[in-house]
Amino acid sequence: MPPAERRMKMRELADWVSWLTATFELHNRMPPCWYRHTAVVEHLTALYAAWVRSYCTPTGHRELAEVEWISMLHAFAPHLQVASCATGTHQEPPPRSAVRPDAQEAFETYLMSAAFGTAEAVHPAADEVLRRNNSEPQY
Repeated sequence: MPPAERRMKMRELADWVSWLTATFELHNRMPPCWYRHTAVVEHLTALYAAWVRSYCTPTGHRELAEVEWISMLHAFAPHLQVASCATGTHQEPPPRSAVRPDAQEAFETYLMSAAFGTAEAVHPAADEVLRRNNSEPQY
């Protein structure tokens, strides 16, 4: 999405996060610098999209959509915390490890040579399924 639209969406998310924090008393769980942590933004975006679907659209066949959303919020709550920013002072996340130049090639080699990528799939209950499909019912 273009930068101007991205900024607008982020402001919309920030307004909703302010409401969420106050309504569900998440002050001690969500750092004030939440917008600087990609994983927290992704979790909040998912929660917001689910909230919109639960509260702002007709549910019809989903009578418990709102209850499910609140359960989802509680499940996500630990992922909104950032231990390094718990004191209220933002700490930049550690830098990501550099990607090895041969990483994609090593991955492709693994897929083409390891049993994971070359062996036929075997279901743990394949013999039982075969027995059931080949036998007549016992009365």
